[in-house]
Amino acid sequence: MPHTVIPSKRSFFKLVVVASCFATMLIFLDRGNFSASASDEESLDAGFRQMYNLNFPAAHAIFENWKQMYPSDPLGPTANAAAYLFGEFERLHILEIELFTDNDRLKKLKKPLPDPEIKAAFQSEIEKAHQMASEALTVSSEDTNALFARVLCDGLRGNYAGLIEKNNGDALDYLKSSRSAAEKLLDIDPAYYDAYLAIGIENYILGVRSAPVRWFLKLSGAKTDKNEGLAKLQITAEKGHFMAPYARLLLAIAAIRDGDRKTARNLLADLVREFPQNNLYRIELARL
Repeated sequence: MPHTVIPSKRSFFKLVVVASCFATMLIFLDRGNFSASASDEESLDAGFRQMYNLNFPAAHAIFENWKQMYPSDPLGPTANAAAYLFGEFERLHILEIELFTDNDRLKKLKKPLPDPEIKAAFQSEIEKAHQMASEALTVSSEDTNALFARVLCDGLRGNYAGLIEKNNGDALDYLKSSRSAAEKLLDIDPAYYDAYLAIGIENYILGVRSAPVRWFLKLSGAKTDKNEGLAKLQITAEKGHFMAPYARLLLAIAAIRDGDRKTARNLLADLVREFPQNNLYRIELARL
């Protein structure tokens, strides 16, 4: 994939970190349309909840079981790849909201030391999912399940490129690609509310940049409307399924950056109640 040319690699590091962090939770975008055919313990629902609660071994077990039950479903390996990546982020302490708001800390971040075995497992699952989605889209270009897998795969690849490999060009390209796939999906099914997240992420993150930077990003094909981004995040927060909790987290982060601590506290308090095993929400709520 060709890199996007950016005027200053150093000046865009913070942008890529934030954009990649927002893209991380695209792993939770499944609509749950398969859950009715499996028991609660075997469903993708259960796997995603384990991931929200940072119980990655349990999530892997559920996703591996799903892959065996539905070997042609690209969301199986995609979700499993997400569990590998999200677990690596937790190990490397990347999943802290402070990364979104503390500019001094962002400048001091060092390149993480990835686990080579986790990287290999992650890439293997992504390749499987991408191939399965491509095959499904060859049969039908309007296969929403396959398009959604593409949204997830590009988001996950952007995360690894931006936060672990520090490859800013690829991270931005994957961010745009994920948004583009989401737009195609929503053209087919406007009620696929979780997919609005990918559009909201790009617009908000790039929309908070300075006017000259936004101008440059627009030339590269990026979307940079902050208000549009917040509106799309709000749609997912109110109408989404698996992604609704994460959309609330993103809105909390946006509120923190805008100085609206009351809104941020309310949103984080809801997440603490819903996912008590995830200390990230509790820690960030205490900081407020």
